[in-house]
Amino acid sequence: MKSLSLDEAAKKIKKLREQIKYFEKKYYVDNDPQISDYEFDLLVKELEKFESQFPELIIPESPTQRVGEQPLEGFVSVEHRSPMLSLDNCYSVEELREFEERIKKIIPSQKIEYVAELKIDGLGISAIYRRGKYSLAVTRGDGFRGDNVTPNVKTIRSFPLEIDDNREIEVRGEIYLPFESFKKINKERAEKGEPLFANPRNAAAGSLRLLDPKEVASRRLDVFLYSIFLQGKEQESQWQNLKALKELGFKTNPYSRLCSSLEEVISFWEEWYKQRDSLDYDVDGVVIKANSTQQRNLLGSTAKFPRWAISFKFPARQATTKIKNIIIQVGRTGALTPVAILEPVKLSGITITRSTLHNEDEIKKKDIRVGDYVLIERSGDVIPKVVSVIKGRRTGKEAKFTFPSKCHVCHSSTFKPEGEAISRCSNLSCPARLRESLFHFASRRAMNIEGLGEALLDQLLEKRLVKKIPDLYSLKFEDLAGLERMGPKSSQNLLDEIENSKQRDAARLIYALGIRYVGERTAQVLAAHFKSIDALAGASFEELTQIEDVGPKVAESIIFFFKQPENIELLRKLKEAGLNFSIKEEKEREKPLAGQIFVLTGKLTTLTREEAEEIIERLGGKVSYSVSQRTNYVIIGESPGSKLVRARTLGVSALEEKEFLKLIGKD
Repeated sequence: MKSLSLDEAAKKIKKLREQIKYFEKKYYVDNDPQISDYEFDLLVKELEKFESQFPELIIPESPTQRVGEQPLEGFVSVEHRSPMLSLDNCYSVEELREFEERIKKIIPSQKIEYVAELKIDGLGISAIYRRGKYSLAVTRGDGFRGDNVTPNVKTIRSFPLEIDDNREIEVRGEIYLPFESFKKINKERAEKGEPLFANPRNAAAGSLRLLDPKEVASRRLDVFLYSIFLQGKEQESQWQNLKALKELGFKTNPYSRLCSSLEEVISFWEEWYKQRDSLDYDVDGVVIKANSTQQRNLLGSTAKFPRWAISFKFPARQATTKIKNIIIQVGRTGALTPVAILEPVKLSGITITRSTLHNEDEIKKKDIRVGDYVLIERSGDVIPKVVSVIKGRRTGKEAKFTFPSKCHVCHSSTFKPEGEAISRCSNLSCPARLRESLFHFASRRAMNIEGLGEALLDQLLEKRLVKKIPDLYSLKFEDLAGLERMGPKSSQNLLDEIENSKQRDAARLIYALGIRYVGERTAQVLAAHFKSIDALAGASFEELTQIEDVGPKVAESIIFFFKQPENIELLRKLKEAGLNFSIKEEKEREKPLAGQIFVLTGKLTTLTREEAEEIIERLGGKVSYSVSQRTNYVIIGESPGSKLVRARTLGVSALEEKEFLKLIGKD
């Protein structure tokens, strides 16, 4: 391919962006795909290729930059231009008619049209566009101030990054999580032994408040917009608001309806009460709004609610049944979750036989007993939860549930830090959590055993070649060569990787042990302080809490871990296998990068990003995730992002990878 000039590249990139923007809208907003996923991905990859060759042409609105930001350090509170008030609720036709009567008292003899919209069970959001560019997104918060979640909302594919209007525009809507995404998230959390989200709304709220936009993108949030302010003013009616949103490319709910009377509103509610299970998202009622903006201004608001709108809620999906038993499930991180076994009951068209009880504190708080009749509720496709106990139906034969102090799978002690709700099995080699323990132990930032992936781990466990973590170091060539997709070369490579892992430093081994609350950074601090794992194992609470980054909860977790007989035996076998348990004393290194701030962008070819960050910090420098005037250097790898553009704007020095290696003495 002949090299392009800057002008030629700019035209090519502009055309690709326009194509991708069009296909994104057809797929995510209009629900009308025009090309296959594969063809769409090829367009994005082509754009990425050109942008990597011409990084000066990257703009924040490019489709490749939806997940361009680094993890946030926290959320900044932002004041809304006008309050985002919540809605008053009603639960019957009688209450809805009372709502209309209140309107007629304020504006008598006026005909009132309504817009009926499905009430999405999600999270309110306000977004600002300036000169046609996405600029700011803020959560509803308390209605007056919310959190700035601009990078996270940017990851929502149905949210346009550019619009064909240069006026300052504010749009408001509801961010939600489709059921398919919700089920996927809860499945992944269950496999990791993490508590399940109670419903899609909680999952959406939790996702939007994640500090890493890349993780937010993986959650596949979506949005429906319902309000637009052009230069601070709404359209003449709510129906025109929805029309204006659609014309600018925003996603609105396709099932909204203009109603000429309250009777039509009631018909709409009845229709969707029956059909709501056909949707791929959770709706818990219908929002009814006076259509005319002029009438809405006359009606005004109370301190809490607008007088011109109300939410007519659907009845909750609930049923009554009996708890036959309570069992404990052990997740892959050792989390112990109580589950109620129920007498089968029909709810939302399916038969329910189980309900999560979340944790020990929840059982005590609701006084849930075996034999109790309970009210259960199901939202979306989530595992049903127990809302309350029907104590009036107790006979005296109900049995209180005692939470076990030992794991029923491996009989090891359980551990629940003070102030936490979840108990966990302390045994890394517990059969219920062994797979996750092994996967973490072999991971790149831990013992870095390349080639020991999930598929191979599953075979080792299925063939019972590995029953405990130390068994990795007893594997033989013939054990591996007989496994699927493991030829002689790959078998020997894996054995070499396992052997090499014995020389990893003690900090990596501490992290690999998976001690609760001990992350990579804390493991490095502990290794540097105690110099050996044996010394760490014998440390007292007082010694531990005197160390920076080690608080009471971390100290308590470390002490508990090293007291468990199963973990003592595991460490003994790892030591016998020849793993490195100590840190060699080194002379104090010089700190040539002291006081200097570095930002990395793009992919490095000779070092991983983690290795580069480790070297910078070891030589006295500091790694930042955003470019500012305080930044000394931006290190450029392959396919650099918008940070390079910002660095050039601020006059910050940019180092190619070869220049960086020379700076740190690795050229």
